[in-house]
Amino acid sequence: MRVLNVNNDQRLPSDPSEDIGSLRSPIRPGSPPSARPEAEEPIFDEETPPAPAPSSPTSPEAALEDLRRKMERVASEFAAGRLNRAQFNAMYGRYSEQRTIIERLIQRNPHNDAWRNVAAPGHTTFLRQHFEAKPLYYIIYQHNRTTPLMMGGQQQPNMAQMGDVLKALWGMTNRPKVGLARKDMGNGQWLVLALGEYAVTLVMFMLEPSPMQANKVRDLHADFERANRMALERGTKSLDRLVFPQRALVE
Repeated sequence: MRVLNVNNDQRLPSDPSEDIGSLRSPIRPGSPPSARPEAEEPIFDEETPPAPAPSSPTSPEAALEDLRRKMERVASEFAAGRLNRAQFNAMYGRYSEQRTIIERLIQRNPHNDAWRNVAAPGHTTFLRQHFEAKPLYYIIYQHNRTTPLMMGGQQQPNMAQMGDVLKALWGMTNRPKVGLARKDMGNGQWLVLALGEYAVTLVMFMLEPSPMQANKVRDLHADFERANRMALERGTKSLDRLVFPQRALVE
């Protein structure tokens, strides 16, 4: 797949002679220099802020208890949909490895302070970020249309692959009015599909997205239809009359 350095959203032209690079989504106006932005409530649930760093354990038993609590916290985050399976496996495996090594060190020599080096914090923040799913691109289609209404991201979409997904979607005899789906597309890529009353948003991720990330796609699409309801009902094709919350995924 060829990678394009595209920072702005793009709409595919209906006319092959139209220059794709010249089409851009409406640019949001900046705030006046004198205006102070008002505090806004977050659209989505934010992750619980990290607790203050605890003091270093004073004994190997305390270190083991601290690791046990960290393992419980990772399990709770996965259950809450904040982590994908790769993040869970990497972080939980890291804590489990530390726990096993400290237990063996205690068995060999209870008075050896080598456990302190093993219990030192680190790496889990890297693992959390490294295995987090990243959105590659998004595409918005109005129902039963093969030309995208809008697209954006750092990578060029696989249009043939998206065409197969749409063909299966439009061909469903019992297609729900709204819905959310995730699908493993192979090569480490996962597709999230958010279906609405007027349109569908397709987002391709590198690595499996967490349930929270998938829910964010659903909420962005719902806001897209809510904000543009009148224009979508009338079937407008003028982009300057629409807003695209999905841009938040790649900006």
